Amino acid sequence: MDHELTDRLRDLRATTDRVARAAIAPHAIEVDRDAVWPERAMRALADAGLMGLLVPRAAGGEGQGMLGLVAVTETIARACSSSAMCFGMHCVATAVIAAKATPFQRRHYLEAIAAGRHVTSLALSEAGVGSNFYVAQTPLRRDGDAYVIDGVKQFVTSGAHADSYVVSTIASDPNAKAGEFSCLIVDADSPELTWLEPWGGFGMRGNSSRGLRLEGVRVPRQNLLGEEGEQDWYVFEVVAPYFLMAMSATYLGIARAALELTIAHLETRRLSHSGEALAALPVLQHELAEMWATVEKCARFVYDAARRGDTGLPDAQPSIFMSKVVAAETVVAVTNQALTLCGGSAYRDNAELARLLRDARASHVMAPTTHILKQWTARSLLGLPLL
Repeated sequence: MDHELTDRLRDLRATTDRVARAAIAPHAIEVDRDAVWPERAMRALADAGLMGLLVPRAAGGEGQGMLGLVAVTETIARACSSSAMCFGMHCVATAVIAAKATPFQRRHYLEAIAAGRHVTSLALSEAGVGSNFYVAQTPLRRDGDAYVIDGVKQFVTSGAHADSYVVSTIASDPNAKAGEFSCLIVDADSPELTWLEPWGGFGMRGNSSRGLRLEGVRVPRQNLLGEEGEQDWYVFEVVAPYFLMAMSATYLGIARAALELTIAHLETRRLSHSGEALAALPVLQHELAEMWATVEKCARFVYDAARRGDTGLPDAQPSIFMSKVVAAETVVAVTNQALTLCGGSAYRDNAELARLLRDARASHVMAPTTHILKQWTARSLLGLPLL
């Protein structure tokens, strides 16, 4: 699929691959084992000029879209899943800020992001709403020249490590429908922010996906994204598409990493009693061929969905929705099969394939879940309202 990328995007992916091999992969085991936020990875990506991937060129960024997000995030994920997720959520939040950025927001946030001086993330999810991330219950009220926010957010990626967070709040209109919320940029140094217990997940252990309590947080009016209460537009035009492509790319990268480890295992291991290489066994060759085809089909689906999203094709929406479904089903199947083909050595405590399997399983859990995405896809195809 390289021939379908622009020269600039191929260069960006090559740069990402060099950074991933030199500065991200060597620390992936530590990030997972100790559940630590991948600070070195994020710093290396910033030093390489990649944190401004989705910042418009006018603000000093690369001006890439969903295809760029997929190509770069997948490459990071092949080295470290948690690093890819943190980078991806930074990029999604960047896209939300950039969508209707004011001159102040461009100068204060986007230019700093492009320069590698600012990490941002999303704070959308709340307890009790399930995977309906677009349902905000955090109230917003005006107080002079500022807004005041009170509420609790959950599963904030890069929690306590980013410099700002895009926070969703309930619209002022009491008759607002689901998805009609207001988004604001909340700076990490706001004194009224309290971070809840550290993340201790089964997989994706370096995400620092923490809860955030906002108690009377004052946010300047100039930090409002777009107009108050209009953010229903953001849900399916910005948040969901970029969010889904970032996650799809992450899980595609995990699947590729599992495939590469399987190939390396079959090429290097031999049966001690006969000296025969595992790679020479037909049954293992057949299994490997199926794994490769599964990953390739997923890659073509995800990259095609990203292209459709960037070009605004009419059928982009169902493709984007299903990209995470396809990636989730692929990565779980491929990592499971990789463990089987690599045998007992893959089951060692904290072995690389075991880590990939744990990270892969998050794909069906992270909102929007597989069930919701299939429903949205069907409703899109049938011409029915998504919500």
